[in-house]
Amino acid sequence: MVKKLLLLFLLINASFTYAETIKTDVLVIGNGVSAVSAAIQSSRSKLKTVLLVKGKWLEDMQGKTMQYVVSGTELPTGFWGEFRKEVRRFYKDTPRYDTSYNASLGFEPFVAASILKKIADSTKNLTIKLNTPYTAIKKDGTGWEVAIIVNGKTNYIKTKTLIDATETAEVVNKSGATMPAGYDIRNDHKGDLYRTSIAVGDFMDTPPNYGYKDVDYFLRNGYYIPMRDVVVNDADNLFVTDMIFHVKPNLQYLPAQMALGQGVATMAAYCAFFKTTSKNLKVRVIQGELLDFKGYLLPFNDIDVADKNFRAIQQVTATGLLKGISKLTKGIDSVPQFLFMPDAPVNTDEIKPVFTEIYSRAFIWFNNTKPAAQFTVGNLLSFISEITLSDPQSFQSTIQKEWKTKYKFTSEFDINRPITRREFAVLANQFLNPFARTVDLNGRMVN
Repeated sequence: MVKKLLLLFLLINASFTYAETIKTDVLVIGNGVSAVSAAIQSSRSKLKTVLLVKGKWLEDMQGKTMQYVVSGTELPTGFWGEFRKEVRRFYKDTPRYDTSYNASLGFEPFVAASILKKIADSTKNLTIKLNTPYTAIKKDGTGWEVAIIVNGKTNYIKTKTLIDATETAEVVNKSGATMPAGYDIRNDHKGDLYRTSIAVGDFMDTPPNYGYKDVDYFLRNGYYIPMRDVVVNDADNLFVTDMIFHVKPNLQYLPAQMALGQGVATMAAYCAFFKTTSKNLKVRVIQGELLDFKGYLLPFNDIDVADKNFRAIQQVTATGLLKGISKLTKGIDSVPQFLFMPDAPVNTDEIKPVFTEIYSRAFIWFNNTKPAAQFTVGNLLSFISEITLSDPQSFQSTIQKEWKTKYKFTSEFDINRPITRREFAVLANQFLNPFARTVDLNGRMVN
């Protein structure tokens, strides 16, 4: 009897002292909109996800005074677009509430927080732990182990990937790792980094005397964030969101924060799903996942996610074959916009360098064909036939038959006229698939 009682005592005591260990694929730490966006996205990518929050749900979004987000009105990218739609649905019967496409988004913060909670609560694969502080972070193989306090007791979360969505990079600091350089317009918009974009925005509260003269591919009210800015280089599978902006909290960053959280989550989810590390990121695979969820790679004001050719245009422009064009809107209150201009003609000088970079036979084709300054429909069909080794006449006949029935192009089929940027993007994307070409985190093509 004494032995049985002793055994029972030991079992009961063990149940009170044994630390629980939770295993997950992605752990997001933070209590802002980027944390929520990241957690929802990784869950939707079918990865087991935990959102760890020190305090209550979105504590900084509990006010009851109407606030207005004037940024992101023409960039309804991914989760930001979904959130905006839900907010407008909530206020649709409110007198004088503007629901036009490019109107600023008005909401009471507590309502916005409630909408985000409702979306999160209905998301599969997502566990939310509120009022749960963490005390320690350490490496666990290629993943991480985080010590948390639950009812005064220390438990642990083991995760394959970790996202620091705090405003002060406290996770990175506590882990002993080094923050990446972060977002810098002057450096991030040079060269080919646009090819690695993972999020877009159109509001930037830059410090005084912040120069733009060295920026190659940038528009003041439209920017992209390259993948390298969110990867912690000296610690595998650790990513950051908010801290890369180097600015004080500002409501106008809300669209960019949501976009960034979503983009970073696709990177973390990639590592967890493929059981790899942040040193082996496949840019195009990750961007493809983001596009699946209607995320923008480049911030075009004139190509909406509802456009039937949205994905083709995003993919082709992410290769650099066609680049965005900076223009001012007409009128007294003119503002700069970043435009694709789908009906404009394609210039040969724009596409030749990238074609030559991607396809080994392109140099010979250009030397033999010598296309005019404006690339024609016939030029593109000829180039596709050359690269894909298809019969030129049969291919041209097929495209002519499907010009309006399948591709829904509004112009007449004419091989001698300049091809439009929309037509070029759609056909090049389908038959040449330049987006499939591997690029590294610096945007360089990899053989």
